Amino acid sequence: MNRFAGLRLLAPYLRPYRGKVAWALLSLLVAAGTVLAFGACLRALIDKGFAQGRPDVLNYALASLLAVAFVLAIASGARFYLVSWLGERVVGTLRRDLFAHVVRLGPAWFEIKRSGDVMSRISSDAQLIEQVIGSSASVALRNTLMCIGGIAMLVITNPKLALWVLAAVPVVVAPIIIFGRKVRRLSRE
Repeated sequence: MNRFAGLRLLAPYLRPYRGKVAWALLSLLVAAGTVLAFGACLRALIDKGFAQGRPDVLNYALASLLAVAFVLAIASGARFYLVSWLGERVVGTLRRDLFAHVVRLGPAWFEIKRSGDVMSRISSDAQLIEQVIGSSASVALRNTLMCIGGIAMLVITNPKLALWVLAAVPVVVAPIIIFGRKVRRLSRE
């Protein structure tokens, strides 16, 4: 089962904030793109500026580097603000709906479940959802975009090196996954 399938249930809570979601995604794309552009600017600075000793290229590359850093700062700040804002609003609405539902439950339900346990569970689950919406999902999406962009840049720059790197990834990742599952199983026991 997909680990993120449960997040689809939050779609109705995100729907009223479609504009903010679009802005958050745009700022995420810009931030991921500028991180990749940062590497390209550094390459130009070193390969063409320092190696060839061309002061005009050095000036241009340094100005480009500063501009990319400025755009990255603005985009990252906007992404963090918008995603945090969305997380707080969605969890606030979700908590309101959950508490309204709990209040409507009959007295027989409260004879089976202790109300303190229910409220504690609602609060901790809501906090976890806020963390996922407020940062984890955004960071995961940003890192995925940067990985795809980095691989694309590597393929464009040096296809042979890209092939070697992509061939080595399964060799490195497979033992991590295998041993991670074994450790998880042992910790459960």
